[in-house]
Amino acid sequence: MLNSRRIPVSSLLCLIALAALAPAAAGAQNSSGAASVTQPPVAYASVNELNGILTQLQQTAKSMQSDLGKTHIEKWKTDAATKRQTLATVESIQRNLQSALPETIAQLNNSPEDLGASFKLYRNLVVLYDYFGSVVENAGAFGSKDEFQSLSNDMSGLESTRRAFGERMQKLAASKEDELTRLRTQVKTLSAAPPLPPKKVVVDDTEPAKKPAKKKVTKPKPPTTDAPPSAAPLQ
Repeated sequence: MLNSRRIPVSSLLCLIALAALAPAAAGAQNSSGAASVTQPPVAYASVNELNGILTQLQQTAKSMQSDLGKTHIEKWKTDAATKRQTLATVESIQRNLQSALPETIAQLNNSPEDLGASFKLYRNLVVLYDYFGSVVENAGAFGSKDEFQSLSNDMSGLESTRRAFGERMQKLAASKEDELTRLRTQVKTLSAAPPLPPKKVVVDDTEPAKKPAKKKVTKPKPPTTDAPPSAAPLQ
């Protein structure tokens, strides 16, 4: 089996810490009333690199499914227990290649530098590498030469993809170190800052009372000067 190369623990810890601190910084900003941090757009070079890795991975996965389907484990020159165990392993690998792997690739395509999706895909590649490697070893020991050759080629493609993706994650961790330091400082500063005082609503109750409206005084009409009617004559 090919040598296994894993991501250094320091790089993994850096990415894990960054993933944990990013929501904390955003929450601290929201609680203090400051604006949230807007994530910068992903660089074209990063997207282009990821597309190349994923294209190679999809081609390898397709070849793995085809070659596993052509492998006649029931004809291998070994005991029944080894055949049953290998068949169960192959079924697990095929389910992963048909369901879990495409789903993770789609998530990463939607967010090329998402830490959660990156870890999920890398863990999946590690599991596939380990399980598929056991099938390749058994094919070399008990299967035909053609089966072993085909599966070995797939193993080389899987190892190449896993190594390329591991190197990408190392570069991603290095590029995030400055952001990690900034987020730590930001969280510390925002956590120590006193909360903003509540807004006060001032009601002005010193406004003078309105003066009552003046009533209009009606002047009496002057007496008329017309002479009274003459008295009727006495009878």
